[in-house]
Amino acid sequence: MRTILFSSQNYDRESFLAAGQPAGIELHFQSARLSPDTAALAQGHEVVCAFINDDLGPAVLECLAAGGTRLIALRSAGFNHVDLPTAKRLGLDIVRVPAYSPHAVAEHAVALVLALNRRLHRAYNRTREGDFRLQGLTGFDLVGKTVGVVGTGQIGATFARIMQGFGCTLLAYDPYPNPQVEALGARYLSLPELLAQAQIISLHCPLNEQSRHLINQQSLTHMQPGAMLINTGRGGLVDTPSLIDALKDGRLGYLGLDVYEEEAQLFFEDRSDLPLQGDVLARLLTFPNVIITAHQAFLTHEALAAIAETTLQNIAAWATGTPENLVLTD
Repeated sequence: MRTILFSSQNYDRESFLAAGQPAGIELHFQSARLSPDTAALAQGHEVVCAFINDDLGPAVLECLAAGGTRLIALRSAGFNHVDLPTAKRLGLDIVRVPAYSPHAVAEHAVALVLALNRRLHRAYNRTREGDFRLQGLTGFDLVGKTVGVVGTGQIGATFARIMQGFGCTLLAYDPYPNPQVEALGARYLSLPELLAQAQIISLHCPLNEQSRHLINQQSLTHMQPGAMLINTGRGGLVDTPSLIDALKDGRLGYLGLDVYEEEAQLFFEDRSDLPLQGDVLARLLTFPNVIITAHQAFLTHEALAAIAETTLQNIAAWATGTPENLVLTD
């Protein structure tokens, strides 16, 4: 069964080949992002393996189906980038990786909290230039601080557990409270209440119509002055332009992003020799209290191995007529 992996990097090739190929699966690696311009490359491949920034809109799905594709195997948990009604109409099945390593993403969120708090990015740059002053590098103790966890699935729960270990008070917001998070002592509140009380807010919810721009100009007004916002979920959870005014007037004291709403045309590529496309991103990068990483929270050896193994198992199970981790298109 011919399978093409779009947006594949060296680490994808290494992890998939290390996982071992089930009998009958023939892997082809394609570094190009899946788009209307590249969809023709999937001609003759029964399975298309896509990543988070691949285009799986109607035009692409039509092209894939016409070329013989029958299965879309996502290398991600989220599937908000897939046009499900079109996939259903074309008879395309969708499978995903519902969980790979909640620790990878949660620990990256904690890393952003620590780096922002202790100004590690600024300290690193100073010492490399021979500047050993400490002015402007003062942080705060995490113990006793109030942390708001928005979205308490596996990743949010893991993040909450780590922050409890620092001695933080936990608040949570989720339409479906997690008993494991409640057992940590977290109190579930409405989102405005959480934003008003938490000094650190971390987003771990899926992106859907209800959560899109959950953090916006209005919700930012509920935050304490100088609050810290971390987003390792999906870029669309935040109305990014509204962050600039919040940073300028001090409502946001710290901002850590691993995801960006317009990242599809930017992330996972070396663009260091090109002018930065994206005025909002360029403006955010001028603030000294902002750290942006290029969607790397998932990038651990353990997570990559789990993604490869689950994806290959999904393809093999689908081929035998017993699909696993199927995304329902009804």
